[in-house]
Amino acid sequence: MTEETVHESEEQRSRRGISSFLRRISNRLRRGEPVPVDEEQTVTVEPPEEAELDVEVERAGGNINLEIDVEWAEEEGGAIETETQASKATFGLYTDEAGEHRWRLRHNNGNIIADGSEGYSSKQKAKQGLESVKNNVAGAYVEDLSKDEQDEPQEGGSKATFEIYEDKQEKWRWRLVHDNGNIIADCGRGYSSKQKAKQGLNSVKSNAPGAPVEADT
Repeated sequence: MTEETVHESEEQRSRRGISSFLRRISNRLRRGEPVPVDEEQTVTVEPPEEAELDVEVERAGGNINLEIDVEWAEEEGGAIETETQASKATFGLYTDEAGEHRWRLRHNNGNIIADGSEGYSSKQKAKQGLESVKNNVAGAYVEDLSKDEQDEPQEGGSKATFEIYEDKQEKWRWRLVHDNGNIIADCGRGYSSKQKAKQGLNSVKSNAPGAPVEADT
């Protein structure tokens, strides 16, 4: 039987970035859902209930190689999809009443789960803003501003951090803050509890990277 490489990628990531990638795979495996193997979530594979897991650590030429291999017979698993849409949300580009260009992320259930915190002078700049969110959201560290003491600072898998906080109306919110200090996304509305705010940002973490971009109608 001939071999075929369906997908292959290689990039430098921080430990936390690697953890975020593996966590996404783990969550999909646990739920029995197709597993996305790329950041855009367009390539997915569906393993069976049981598969052979091979873990190997190799030292060679001054390098350490940790290799995790999961293998199963093709007829036992689901199909490999290379042009799938794993995200359950869509980015919409629109022009507001002031003539500024904006974006919002709408879940398939109709709810807006994230939007840009500002208007842009052009559609191109709005696209750049949402692309920054797509690139940074999955590995972003979550910081709870309501806690008296913060956790030890960690190196994130992105250039942005989620901040959870309580507003003046005692509603819980989140915002995604870039390392340059700019707020590049927020929840757009308040939640009744911190838990619901966390659920909201986790939905954005899962769905934003692979969400298609369309013009709102």
